[in-house]
Amino acid sequence: MADPKGFLTTPREGATRRPVEERLRDWNEVYPDGGIGRTLLPIISKQAGRCMDCGIPFCHQGCPLGNLIPEWNDLVWREDWRAAIERLHATNNFPEFTGRLCPAPCETACVLAIDETTSGGAVTIKNVEVAIIDRAFDERWVTPQQPDWLTGRTVAVVGSGPAGLAAAQQLTRAGHTVAVYERADRIGGLLRYGIPEFKMEKRILDRRLDQMMREGTVFRPGVTIGSDITGEQLRQRYDAVVLAVGSTIGRDLPMPGRELTGIHQAMEFLPQSNRASLGDAVADQITATGKHVVIIGGGDTGADCLGTAHRQGAASVVQLEILPRPTETRPDNQPWPTYPMTFRVSSAHEEGGDRKYAVSTQSFEGDSSGHVRSLKLVEVEFKDGRFSPVAGSEHSIPADLVLLAMGFVGPEKALPESFGVELDERGNIRRSASFESSVPGVFVAGDAGRGQSLIVWAIAEGRSCAAGVDAYLRGSTALPAPILPTERSLVV
Repeated sequence: MADPKGFLTTPREGATRRPVEERLRDWNEVYPDGGIGRTLLPIISKQAGRCMDCGIPFCHQGCPLGNLIPEWNDLVWREDWRAAIERLHATNNFPEFTGRLCPAPCETACVLAIDETTSGGAVTIKNVEVAIIDRAFDERWVTPQQPDWLTGRTVAVVGSGPAGLAAAQQLTRAGHTVAVYERADRIGGLLRYGIPEFKMEKRILDRRLDQMMREGTVFRPGVTIGSDITGEQLRQRYDAVVLAVGSTIGRDLPMPGRELTGIHQAMEFLPQSNRASLGDAVADQITATGKHVVIIGGGDTGADCLGTAHRQGAASVVQLEILPRPTETRPDNQPWPTYPMTFRVSSAHEEGGDRKYAVSTQSFEGDSSGHVRSLKLVEVEFKDGRFSPVAGSEHSIPADLVLLAMGFVGPEKALPESFGVELDERGNIRRSASFESSVPGVFVAGDAGRGQSLIVWAIAEGRSCAAGVDAYLRGSTALPAPILPTERSLVV
């Protein structure tokens, strides 16, 4: 293990964020000194030393990638950073993404998280991870890994989010010729246009894409499969196709007044803001400037909208959640090492706004011009398997801009139809244990097949799907396959 007494003598310490009043004036990452990785360097070796190198590392159970967490914790504590990045990259193509964006189910599965009142809390695994990869990039240890020889087989990957990029990198390194198609004008999927700059600056994405291009992966942005190129044409052109298009249909709220203007899906609002923060001209941009903003949905997408609205200068922001306020500590019905639904405060929540729990929208109310001006709400309680309104709790709140951030319900249907692949009962693309769809040679990875999930699952599925494609093309594979589509981890 690392420091034998580290978990007893070293308190848990995370990265320090920039003051709220400072970071609200820009779109940069919320951490000082050039980003979270550099911010952590003075403290991270001791934090890694808190790892107990458990006989059964339950942190592996919490991570779909099966990251070798005790190993790289020990290496960081010993200041062997070069070996640490090798162990980290052995299971995760993009630790700079997960270290910033993953909710860290590995930490809730850490043995030190069993009783945080006596242990001081779980090891800061996510922070150690991002410190390793950011130092590795700074030291120029992250270099292209070009294949020794080419197989002569070709693969098209449709979608350039984390699942598509992971599959593409694995297949390129296996010697296949890989082209990644993306309908947006830039590569990256939600990493590019869904994640705000203050959570992950796009230079972090670009430096990884540069490595992939140097390895031989070809990127083709601005191409819509199904219109610019049909699914059949893509199948004829390539030996295999990977569909990694995500779950992009936002859950709607069909309430009275939904037709009013000023009500938008979160993924209408966030991409426009990302483009503007990167210097692009955005016609008719949806902005929160000077408006009373209401965000319906209490998850990560809602928090992204919250931080974005703050930076755009909203007059007020309220975030609504139909569930009751979570408890501060792990609920009894969510025992360790499962991922608990506890009360969490993101950087965006630190910056202001109100959070209302156990409320349901009854209707949208507008003005004479047909624009939303308020929401009618009612408090609810969960009983007999359903949410029931609390009598006499009806009230209205002002709303000039309403953002729907209630999750996603599946991939858009035009692309599956273009390939003729079957959908499952949830509207996702059906796939086998090898990640192959109902159409031979067409594979599925990430949210398009799994349904809305975490970035760590997307990368794990991309890696596993690549192994399935490699075996399909060559009869066997040496690529690692961390998961099967039917497996379930400790992640809720």
